[in-house]
Amino acid sequence: MIRSVLTCLLALPLLAATPAAAQVEASASYVVTISGVNIAQMDIDLSDTGNRYSLDLSARVAGFGAIVASGTASAQAAGALAGSGLVSDSFYLETRANGEHFTVDVDFANRAVTAFKVNPPVLDSWDRIPLERRHLTGVGDFLSAFVLRGRALDADLCNRRAEIFTGVERFTIRMAYAGEDTATSPRTGYQGPVVLCSIDYDPISGHYSESEITNYLADSQRMLVWFAPLGTTGYFIPYRAIVGTGSGDLSMVLTKLTY
Repeated sequence: MIRSVLTCLLALPLLAATPAAAQVEASASYVVTISGVNIAQMDIDLSDTGNRYSLDLSARVAGFGAIVASGTASAQAAGALAGSGLVSDSFYLETRANGEHFTVDVDFANRAVTAFKVNPPVLDSWDRIPLERRHLTGVGDFLSAFVLRGRALDADLCNRRAEIFTGVERFTIRMAYAGEDTATSPRTGYQGPVVLCSIDYDPISGHYSESEITNYLADSQRMLVWFAPLGTTGYFIPYRAIVGTGSGDLSMVLTKLTY
């Protein structure tokens, strides 16, 4: 559903990181569908040198009527490994659709925003919740925020909270353990045990209070992601993700994985 839902789903793919200092190079491909109709293909590359990381996402969107416009999207994030997570240094997003070109460039230091630029600028209106300086500390980008460091495919992977700044909006994502499952389809990029996490979205600022999609996501009880292990690297990546919408499930499924 418009840019907000697709952006949230595009943020999910490489949700992982190793607690060890070993170097990791991985690539994952996903297909995105609405009500079973293919609307996008995504490729994601993860590079981890042992103390620094980078994520590179590219997507080709076929579109879905008036709900999602056809076009392309790309995003890059980079930063340092620290403790049980990743600390962003930079984030860049670019989309092209319906002849429009949109970019976001954000710099971070010590989990605080030091600079950000949106082009074209987002227009303020009476119902846009203003960004405040205090909202720009203790935050990271949405790609790095979903990169989880853990030691096992268990409930601890899900028990997370991320404070996210996209360059436009500030929101909180909470994940919670929802169960265990097994991926069996031979048409996907992984077969084996997975853990299911539920997702809760809490908008803070930068959004429009009358936005139908923002309010829908804030009230949604159907945002789910299934994590699978990236071999024995210590990484865990989404095997599948679902966001329920009024037009049917917006779904993302892993189709190819190399590491």
